[in-house]
Amino acid sequence: MNIVLEPLLTVIYYALELYWYVVVATIIFSWLLAFGVINTYNHGVRTIGDVLARLTEPVLKPIRRYMPDFGPVDLSPIVLWLIIIFLKMVDVRLMDTIAGL
Repeated sequence: MNIVLEPLLTVIYYALELYWYVVVATIIFSWLLAFGVINTYNHGVRTIGDVLARLTEPVLKPIRRYMPDFGPVDLSPIVLWLIIIFLKMVDVRLMDTIAGL
């Protein structure tokens, strides 16, 4: 069982780590867009924004549904970060348990 479970937990850990950076890229992109540093008239910028939105919106939308409205401030990425941190901690604890540490 360890032959399958340990690599699976490792892949889950790295997928969560990668998704962490996707959320950071989404936040930076939205700031650059809001401050007028970049605009969506450029096809490349629009494509990057679309990819980031498609990767993060399915997860952020349910979080936003349960959060109170703070006006223009969107705190849902912070909640998502906390969820990712929690899941990574659980994953590490499971890997340690499986390894017998």
